[in-house]
Amino acid sequence: MFENLTERLEGALKRIRGEHRISEENVNESLREVRRALLEADVNFQVVKDFIERVKVKALGTEVLKSLTPGQQIVKILHDELVVLMGSEKAEVTTATTGPTIILIAGLQGSGKTTFSAKLARHFKSLGRHPLLVAADIYRPAAINQLQALGQQIDIPVYASEIKDAVKIAEDARAHAREQARDVIIIDTAGRLSIDEQMMTEVANIKKSLNPTEILFVVDAMTGQDAVNTAKAFHDRLDFNGVVLTKLDGDTRGGAALSIRTVVEKPIKFVGTGEKMDALEPFYPDRMASRILGMGDVLTLAEKAQEEFDEEEAERLERKMRKAQFDLNDFHSQLKMLSKMGPLSSVMEMIPGINKMMRGQEVDERAFVRIEAMILSMTPQERSKPAIINGSRKKRIADGSGTSVQELNRFLKQFNDMQKMMKKLSKGGMRQFAQNLMGPQ
Repeated sequence: MFENLTERLEGALKRIRGEHRISEENVNESLREVRRALLEADVNFQVVKDFIERVKVKALGTEVLKSLTPGQQIVKILHDELVVLMGSEKAEVTTATTGPTIILIAGLQGSGKTTFSAKLARHFKSLGRHPLLVAADIYRPAAINQLQALGQQIDIPVYASEIKDAVKIAEDARAHAREQARDVIIIDTAGRLSIDEQMMTEVANIKKSLNPTEILFVVDAMTGQDAVNTAKAFHDRLDFNGVVLTKLDGDTRGGAALSIRTVVEKPIKFVGTGEKMDALEPFYPDRMASRILGMGDVLTLAEKAQEEFDEEEAERLERKMRKAQFDLNDFHSQLKMLSKMGPLSSVMEMIPGINKMMRGQEVDERAFVRIEAMILSMTPQERSKPAIINGSRKKRIADGSGTSVQELNRFLKQFNDMQKMMKKLSKGGMRQFAQNLMGPQ
């Protein structure tokens, strides 16, 4: 996510971070590079111009000039201004005080509307709500089938109809939701390959008929400045409440994320970070600014870990580590928990320091599969006591897992090294380490 932009910004700021004195000359030099990096990231020209001017004014202020670490102060100013650029604080989805909450999803074809609709329904379900998905795309049968398949996958009902009237389908779905005690209605509308009057009129008519609680505009983040232009056209007609950026995991530039809030004056509310149903994150401007500047995102990582966190299991593992009894069964359970947190590359980029080390390197997700296959090919005794795995056992495990003895040897050595590290870490208190990482609760 934003690899190109992050790398360019780090290069621009590298020199000024080490400066003990700040002058107009070195500020201007660094900001020229920042400006170039933002423009190459496809950020709106006027947005870049105003942003650089604000940073420059603050960077040459007396507080920075008197600071003991002026270089770090300028990095902080840049971070703070990026946060303002993207909306200052997290924007919540509005919910109805009486009756069902109605959320209208709009956007171009291929932007990821249908997948996002299902992800949003899953999000509300996790909050204890009872969502209903509505298939209101009357032009693309595959969209209805896709939504029904996704609804089945996440165990959420989908309302669909044979009639060719999107407004009538939405109205009937509202009545159906009330009958079935569904308190959130998510309407997936039709998209087009480009903005056209027919599509705009249809979505506007649904809005007029249902008076939705919230209208969310879904846009493909990878289209950069085109995404911003499309958002503006939709906003002029629909006056939507918020933006959803999909495919952010594949966006190496960041132009849409940095421009759209300023141009349409509506907040980004969610970002899609993958194809899986749990690959949806609320948008936090401060956390995104930290990612863009290569600082990682420990808070989001901690929240993802907490979703899969089992306190009893953690205490059991801590006791085993204190006694140096952490075995391959424990490692396998941790491996499964990590895989639930999302793609490994996304998890790595949230860890300060690791994100820089991994930049430009391919993270082999299949390595997890091979390691799991090796562990599952072992007997219970071998998993609990890896030291007994001799030559003949290694050949049997490698054959059973479809790997090589060399690969198995490499894994066992890495696991042995990890055991030693875990033992040292446990002496300092694993629980205290985790609490320090996550901060005050």
